[in-house]
Amino acid sequence: MTKDMGVHGNLFGGIMMAWIDEAASVLACQTCHSPNMVTVKIDELVFQKKVKEGFLIKIYGEVAQIGKSSITMTIEARKESVYSQEQDLVLTTKVTFVRIDEGGDPTPIPTPVRERYKHLSKY
Repeated sequence: MTKDMGVHGNLFGGIMMAWIDEAASVLACQTCHSPNMVTVKIDELVFQKKVKEGFLIKIYGEVAQIGKSSITMTIEARKESVYSQEQDLVLTTKVTFVRIDEGGDPTPIPTPVRERYKHLSKY
């Protein structure tokens, strides 16, 4: 949308960062069977391509690592032409979340989830 573009007609980086955080959060909550996931780290964002108005943004993710109470997702953002459906990689980053309890303290990710991803375990 025009409101998300800067003076040079490129998407604001902060807007993309918010979209990445939101998409990664949804994936973390879905994966860990809990709405109580909070962002603790977003790795470096290096924009490999500019995004102009008229492109779709597609954000993909997968589990990269899992710990007792944390999970790290690899996130990839791509821009897609609505005319040709051609996609170009815009950026790749990692986002780490921690599962928290009602008091805001870290709490373990359910054992079945950790077992499913044990090949990606930190331990």
